[in-house]
Amino acid sequence: MLQLFRKFFHSSIGVFSALALVGLIALAFAAGDVANMNNSGGITGGDRVATIGSTKVGTAQLTKQSQQALEMARQQDPTLTMKSFVAQGGVGQVLDQMIDREAMAAFGAQTGVIAGKRLVDSELAKIPAFQGAGGKFDETAYHQLLAQRQLSDSDVRDDIGKGLIARQLLAPTIAGATVPQGLVTQYAALLKEHRIGSIALLPSAAFAPKAAATPAEIAAWYGTHLAAYGLPERRVIRYARFDESVVKAGVAPTDAEIAARYASTKAQYAASEQRRVSQLIVMSESVAKDIAAAVAKGTSLEAAAKARGLSVAVLGPITHDALATQSSAAVADAAFAAAKGTLAAPAKGSLGWALVRVDAIDAKAARSLEQAKGQIAAALISEKRKAALAALTGKIDEQFGKGGALSDAAKDLGITLTDTGAITADGQVFGKAGETAPKDLTTVIKAAFSMEREKQPQITELVAGKSFVIFDVARIDAAAPAPLDQIRPQVAADVALAKGAGAAKAAALKVLAAAKKGADLAPTISGLGVALPPVQPVSMGREQIAAQGGRIPAPLALMFGMAQNTTKLLPAPGNRGWFVVQLKQVTPGTLAANDPLIAQVGGELGKLSGKEQADALRRAIRVEVKVKRNETAVRSVITQLSGAN
Repeated sequence: MLQLFRKFFHSSIGVFSALALVGLIALAFAAGDVANMNNSGGITGGDRVATIGSTKVGTAQLTKQSQQALEMARQQDPTLTMKSFVAQGGVGQVLDQMIDREAMAAFGAQTGVIAGKRLVDSELAKIPAFQGAGGKFDETAYHQLLAQRQLSDSDVRDDIGKGLIARQLLAPTIAGATVPQGLVTQYAALLKEHRIGSIALLPSAAFAPKAAATPAEIAAWYGTHLAAYGLPERRVIRYARFDESVVKAGVAPTDAEIAARYASTKAQYAASEQRRVSQLIVMSESVAKDIAAAVAKGTSLEAAAKARGLSVAVLGPITHDALATQSSAAVADAAFAAAKGTLAAPAKGSLGWALVRVDAIDAKAARSLEQAKGQIAAALISEKRKAALAALTGKIDEQFGKGGALSDAAKDLGITLTDTGAITADGQVFGKAGETAPKDLTTVIKAAFSMEREKQPQITELVAGKSFVIFDVARIDAAAPAPLDQIRPQVAADVALAKGAGAAKAAALKVLAAAKKGADLAPTISGLGVALPPVQPVSMGREQIAAQGGRIPAPLALMFGMAQNTTKLLPAPGNRGWFVVQLKQVTPGTLAANDPLIAQVGGELGKLSGKEQADALRRAIRVEVKVKRNETAVRSVITQLSGAN
């Protein structure tokens, strides 16, 4: 709703909130990539991109933080490249975050706002990556992950501490923020406003010339609009899957190995007996004997229990020892002495007197070495195959590390290489709508698009310990404009559309001039002498606009930002024509004093006001701690990163 207010009133309020920084390190750990999150104390090399008080932020740190930010962004958009990340202002946003963290930490030091060890400890304990099976902080897991990510304990604590200082500084400006009730009422009433007008579309195609574009026009247009015909980067991935079936020799166990395994697991093949029983627990021996007597006369154990407000529990299959541990040796002895279908004599258990009925008996005779040989051999073969597969994959990985070829590895494994065809970073097969690479190659595709060049074979798991894939990039087609010969008809159509757009604009200006003199759109459009879509009448309230959840057509958004009895022009995207928007009537909204919409709008305006106050404080802190940016060094980093993939 408040986004709608922003669009209607063209607010210049900043949307950045440094509170987002507080969860940065936790997010990075959850994403499994925090190798480059070093604190400012570890800055090395190069010029400084910024100075915050006495702290300096170096070009090396900005480069690393930008690379990490790109990797995190790629989790949402795998096709994102560093070049597009830079073009969208990503490096500047990363630098702003770095500056604000340092600035607030410096301001906190000046004003006595700190993050003590216990507070940092509590935040560490909330990070899922550091929690053990019981959900509690696991010191071992913490230090193992730090070692994997090449981080020190002080690195992490420093980063979390700065985030906590930022939260302490900014949270009070957000909590409980309110705006004057008169302003709330005015905004709330605005949502009840109703507008009447009309919208006309003058499509470029309707005004496009009938004559075909000349070769010179096509070439000139193509040369000045190369970006419009860009093709994404494509890569062809060669790959082959394999599992333990590639291990053929050296897995048959010897008789000695089978005998040794039998001897080490002999208890597994000894005679055993398990029983499934129904058990009733009562508090006294006399009651137990009464129930046993009733069962002997034909009453079921369940009926006898129900008559006394009790219930029967079903146990098993269970061994004698397990039942003895669970109840008592006496109960186990009685249960395992009784025949199937009979009630054992009452016995004293840990919770009272037990009546146990034997429902089923599963007795297994002891098995000799000869009888267990087949089972043991199968287990040994499986183990040997897994061990051999692990050794084989390790050998392949080592060979690839030494420059071995993918084709040689496939030949040694006896498997056939295939390829994905040209695919984009999101797994789509280029030029074939709806066709994608196999779903199980997701991690392979991500790795392949991070490779710097072709023919760099790798091996990775598909299913842990069971199946693997070897792969490399056979061909890289860099992102570039499509050749003119391949898209000449499309370019010709775009030339015609551009000419039509010019004529459509001239017609739209003519309609606008007439509207300013009081003319309605429909008769003016009809007088142009061109077949055009009918003028669309609009009668709509702001509540209907708000209900669209931000998906508001541009002409409608324009209409709800215009003054009554005005007409405006709006270009359609992609040179596709012009909209003419005419607003005839605005009916102000009215609200009862107790309308629930007032409270709703008041809450949302309060949140927005709090964020704006936090943003203002953030800017003031920058001034207070004396932040200076080295734009030359920043541009140097941007230039360097723009050349990366």
